[in-house]
Amino acid sequence: MPGISRKAALAVAASASLALLATACTGQSATGASDDPNAETTITFWHGWSAPAEVKAVQANVDRFEKAHPNIKVKVVGNINDDKLNQALRAGGSSGPDVVSSFTTSNIGKFCSSGAFLDLKPFVEKSKLDLDALIPKPMLDYTQFEGTRCALPLLGDAYGLYYNKDAFEAAGIKAPPKTWSEFAQVAKKLTKTKGDGYRQLGFMPNYHGYETVVDHYMSQWDHAYFDEDGRSAVAEDPAFAEMFTYQKKLVDDLGGFEKLEKYRNTFGDEWGAKHPFQTGQVAMQLDGEWRLGMAKDAGVDFEIGTAPMPVADDEAAEYGKGFLSGTVMGIAPQSKKQNAAWELVKYMTTDTGAVVAFANAIRNVPSTFPALKSPDLKTDPEFKTFLDIAQHRESNSPPASVNGATYQLTLQDLGYQYESGKVKDLKAGLEKAAAQIDRDIEQAK
Repeated sequence: MPGISRKAALAVAASASLALLATACTGQSATGASDDPNAETTITFWHGWSAPAEVKAVQANVDRFEKAHPNIKVKVVGNINDDKLNQALRAGGSSGPDVVSSFTTSNIGKFCSSGAFLDLKPFVEKSKLDLDALIPKPMLDYTQFEGTRCALPLLGDAYGLYYNKDAFEAAGIKAPPKTWSEFAQVAKKLTKTKGDGYRQLGFMPNYHGYETVVDHYMSQWDHAYFDEDGRSAVAEDPAFAEMFTYQKKLVDDLGGFEKLEKYRNTFGDEWGAKHPFQTGQVAMQLDGEWRLGMAKDAGVDFEIGTAPMPVADDEAAEYGKGFLSGTVMGIAPQSKKQNAAWELVKYMTTDTGAVVAFANAIRNVPSTFPALKSPDLKTDPEFKTFLDIAQHRESNSPPASVNGATYQLTLQDLGYQYESGKVKDLKAGLEKAAAQIDRDIEQAK
């Protein structure tokens, strides 16, 4: 996530804003695109970035495309969230976009199943792209749904552990923790109380603690959200009970829910200079690769360390993995210039030079293997952590669903209730959540 605009887009898209797409957008094109990609034409590209530096980086990438494809001009429209995208795709017409992008990987099930994004399979085959050899598997997974590839990844986000090296040294901690039991010990050792609050908190475990949400925690356990029949497995798969139990114990061990919430309410904005990791209020933080640049821009007065998040104690061999997400890019089905649109999508998502230049500009993780390994990629030891997480064979993203992020919101709500003590029977809570998830998906179908 490159900045404020990405987070805002995620918050908006977490709603059921795309529900109407299932009835409003029909059918996907086979090989029906008939426009001549070599003809003089202008296509429209909608994206969600809004910060000046990000908008400039997008335009620079488009400028490179136009230089390589002098017959195709691109009209770029930024600051488009999924609500605006939804409205345009439903309305259709010549004023709509040809190429579309979204920050919300959890909506890919809606995009693909409803026909909101065009099926890209004919274009991929025509271009003879070997996507398995080109793109990391988790990124391939979150850009398709039930066999329909309606998007390609345009850069990615990898999540890991940030830690205050100065605080580690002062506490005599030699290395970042690799398992959750080690993590709990380190978090407690780094926690220093002050009155009825904290002078320094080792880690903010609460589910409102910015990126400490259920799916980010769950990525560090072997788990399955759904069984082979597509029904929710959260009540049967023991990994979910293990995660919820671990998180609740960490909350209790670090001072309890109410004390932690009181301290959390003193934190600055997640996207501002007063983020609690940057101010030293917390010594460890779960976050994405973008935090590194933001912390340095904020002028932190300590040395920053990065590492993968810890894994379950009995899964130590999988250490190095993490949660992945990113921007998805596709073609509007109403576009009359789909072949020309594909040239832009293909360039921005698979051309190594384009991917590397864009990644360098906005400090996101490249979304192709050649770009990840490119000598032109600007990196350092701290940023390389996230490049390695992106390529780890066990890194993962929650599976797509026909109703988008609804099942994640159900689990997140259970998390809030359980950590605060409102739900005391976790087994019953997981069973209730599983039943709700199944009902919601059935209704969406």
